[in-house]
Amino acid sequence: MAETDRLPEGITNAYAFALFNALSFQMVLAGPMVLYAKSLGASSTILGLVAGLMPIMTIAQIPAAQFIPRVGYKRFVLGGWSTRVGFIFLMSVVPLMTGFLNAGSRLALIIALLFAFNLSRGLSSCAWLPWITHLVPAGVRGRYLGVDQLCTNGASIAAFLFAAFMLGNQADPWQFTAVFLFSGAAGFVSLLFLRRIPDVPVPQDEDTGKGPIPWLAMAQHPPFRRLLEMNAAWSVAYGGLTTFIVSYLKSSGGFGEQRVLLVMSLSFVGGLASYWVAGGRLDRLGSKPVLGFTMAAGALATLGWALVAGGVLPRSIGPAAALAFLVGLCNALFSIANNRLAMGIVPAMGRNHFFALFAVVWQLTLGISPILWGILLDAVGSRTLTSLGFEWNRFSVFFVLAMAAFAYTFMLTRRLDEPRAAGAHAMLHELLIQHPQKWLVRLFGR
Repeated sequence: MAETDRLPEGITNAYAFALFNALSFQMVLAGPMVLYAKSLGASSTILGLVAGLMPIMTIAQIPAAQFIPRVGYKRFVLGGWSTRVGFIFLMSVVPLMTGFLNAGSRLALIIALLFAFNLSRGLSSCAWLPWITHLVPAGVRGRYLGVDQLCTNGASIAAFLFAAFMLGNQADPWQFTAVFLFSGAAGFVSLLFLRRIPDVPVPQDEDTGKGPIPWLAMAQHPPFRRLLEMNAAWSVAYGGLTTFIVSYLKSSGGFGEQRVLLVMSLSFVGGLASYWVAGGRLDRLGSKPVLGFTMAAGALATLGWALVAGGVLPRSIGPAAALAFLVGLCNALFSIANNRLAMGIVPAMGRNHFFALFAVVWQLTLGISPILWGILLDAVGSRTLTSLGFEWNRFSVFFVLAMAAFAYTFMLTRRLDEPRAAGAHAMLHELLIQHPQKWLVRLFGR
């Protein structure tokens, strides 16, 4: 096996870090935090803000990237992740303040702590992709990212099952405190594995010099510009999707906290399935066909949610579970293929700044999107209109518009630059024809 086909020694620590990191962040950035904010009376706009703070704070990568050569990859990431674990423990105290803080004050305090938590993450995360790009050879990056998603989604399932068991159908404040304490403990363990990931020196030839950073020229680099455009469109389509699915299931679907979290845990089962869907295909076929498949699946998933919200499909756990699975599959496939493509097309000169710009455009749009969607949902409010058996309400309108955004993003994936990438038809042929044929041959022989 060639050196470029081998994962580096010590990479298992990165997988363990991903696992415990997912156990931690899913509690404070996903369903459990959305349910806690909703229990405090948060509107759709505020829920959008809660969902958007993490990606919005990646804008801190722009000024932070210039300090990576002085500090080093590992120290940079470790400092930010350690700080944010401290903020998680502070969040765990907020639900216990019912005796002297009203719901509005507790909501404001939790948002302030989420801001600080995500700021520390945003500052330090700019070193992660450059670090992994240098650590993992190009020939096995798809394999690494696939296993990373496997660990992340497996841990996320466990996190949501724990939260569902702990919160029940009508949670008391102490139960939210227990969930957030679990998050802090898992975050602390993740730091132990982060320390063991092999460090690599920051190459000096990637520094863009002492002068002003040419951000505009970098953004206009044609392959990179097309990648940024696709990421912005994806973020509009996907931003806030899981947040408002949780909100829909809780408010209009009539699901309790436990059922909501159990349904949403299936989105991470979909994430696990991404390892089977992408697997070796990513390094063999390229990122472009995987991204095209992802957008088509995303359009199908949001169409399904629109039909549920519009009263065409039953508002029951069966359709909700299947659609949550599909949404999770889309998110995991996008993360793997998008990061791999960025690793391949970002130039070596100024790599730290290119990755910072890439993350900021992707995540900033992902952060603003749920806030705008939340404003739309609040603007529509309780108004409804029924046409041809389909009920147009705030949630069905949201899902239909998200479906249109996925369709537009699919068109943008066709313009991406990736040398030696196969066409989208090759991905579909393998998934729908070749792979089923192999299983039929194994089961029944020739």
